[in-house]
Amino acid sequence: MNNKLIQELIDRYVSVSFQVHRKAEALIKGQISDDLTNDQHYILRYIYQSGECTSSKLAEAFEVNKSAITATINRMVDRGLIQRTRDDNDRRVVYLTLSDKGNELYQNAHEKVQLLVESIITQFEETEIKTFINTYEKLGKVLNNKKKVELEE
Repeated sequence: MNNKLIQELIDRYVSVSFQVHRKAEALIKGQISDDLTNDQHYILRYIYQSGECTSSKLAEAFEVNKSAITATINRMVDRGLIQRTRDDNDRRVVYLTLSDKGNELYQNAHEKVQLLVESIITQFEETEIKTFINTYEKLGKVLNNKKKVELEE
């Protein structure tokens, strides 16, 4: 590829990436309303899918400092969405699980987000969306590998 084409592709990628990310986040926020922030929704989703986890695991998964996760978790515990449980064998380890209220709130938000995403992806042909998702997953792997290389340097 020549430099002009590479620059054009970079510009298109940066533009569409910003546009899609911002609009998707705004649409999701519109669905979960004032009940949760997008980050809180993603945290509930992560805990729901894993059953239980630690703050360290969350910080690693979301690639943020543990202090940032701790502040968010504290707010969610105060709202009764998440419960903390100490490990019986190692009292320093604290597991996070969804409370009944957190589980209910997550389920409601999940249903709304599910309908939103369905309304978007059904506007594509099946082969288009499968190709897009495969390509997006590949991009995720490339980015993960790039991150690993940077950490090793």
